[in-house]
Amino acid sequence: MNNKLKTFDSRIDYGIILPVFILSLVGLLSLYVSLVNDPLNPNVLTLMLKQLLWLLLGAVAIIVVMQFSSKTLWKVTPYFYGFGLFIMTILLKFYDKNLYNSTGSKNWFNLGPLSFQPSELMKIAYILMLAYIVTKHNSENSHTLKNDGILIGKLFLVTVPVAILLKLQQDLGTMLVFVAILGGVFLMSGISWRIIVPTVVVFIALGSGIIYLMLSENGRQFLYDVVGVKQYQFARIDSWLDPFHDTAGKSMQQAQALIAIGSGGLFGKGFNVSEVYVPVRESDMIFTVIAENFGFIGSVFVIFTYFILIYQMIRVCFDTNNEFYAYIATGIIMMILFHVFENVGANIGLLPLTGIPLPFISQGGSSLLGNMIGIGLMLSMRFQQDDYIKLQR
Repeated sequence: MNNKLKTFDSRIDYGIILPVFILSLVGLLSLYVSLVNDPLNPNVLTLMLKQLLWLLLGAVAIIVVMQFSSKTLWKVTPYFYGFGLFIMTILLKFYDKNLYNSTGSKNWFNLGPLSFQPSELMKIAYILMLAYIVTKHNSENSHTLKNDGILIGKLFLVTVPVAILLKLQQDLGTMLVFVAILGGVFLMSGISWRIIVPTVVVFIALGSGIIYLMLSENGRQFLYDVVGVKQYQFARIDSWLDPFHDTAGKSMQQAQALIAIGSGGLFGKGFNVSEVYVPVRESDMIFTVIAENFGFIGSVFVIFTYFILIYQMIRVCFDTNNEFYAYIATGIIMMILFHVFENVGANIGLLPLTGIPLPFISQGGSSLLGNMIGIGLMLSMRFQQDDYIKLQR
């Protein structure tokens, strides 16, 4: 019996579990500080209990997802992807009206005391579907320019419905995460560099063109009339370029975030000290709590913990002999990496604010659950190490 327990224990990747546990603990402490010092959040205990319940639900999700073999994941992936599209479609009808009136976005359900963002689970479904398509295509075709072009077309076809739904929901920030996931899987799919290099050049040119349009008056008018970019999105760009141009209005959040981070200094002010007010600090701006309380040292520790987590996931990706798992791992790594990069970058003023939460730390049940499911998939690759999917050629 001891040998069986030892075998079971050896299949659990504690190198992934430990960083997630540390980040979740940092999240609870930071959330407490942000809530208890915010006069607009009187129900601190209720919100803390809700976050703790989401963490427990996420832990259960990890345990359940770990039990899924790659063969089972392979079978359910198309259905999971279809279900995700269905949920995101009905969201256009049953979205949170109050949130829409304040932000203009239709990306949340409101079910009594609980709210939920379906796109967080759609990220997992999308990752699985990309992995499914690439694995199946590569098992049936050799890598020629023609076959690589067909693969790109397949990836495009499963991305377009998601992009359309996110556009209708006015959720540009989340769309950027999907683009990052697609980019990671695209680069790892074995597609010829004769296609990858021109594609990267086109994306760089496209990004540069969008930035140019954002910075010019005529360009903004074009983006507003043709593309449908909203005024609040232009305001975020203005706040990014000059955080202190309207500190009493549109750029207040960005300006206060920079002041809070800077005020933390090298070692921070100490736990539960909040002398600088930052709007919506408990979610998108929670990194400012870490920086103000624990300073540069504490901030670096959190970022280093993320690096450890990413490194451990990359190690699992390279260790697996299962192609389907490898592409799933690539998508999850890109999802978490982009979240960290964008959230921290926005908090310190390197990137515009997009409303993307900090994984395992920011308040938000749907984001936390989606990330925990991703971790469960990563752990299943070690837990199901003797399982290998054999595809029919």
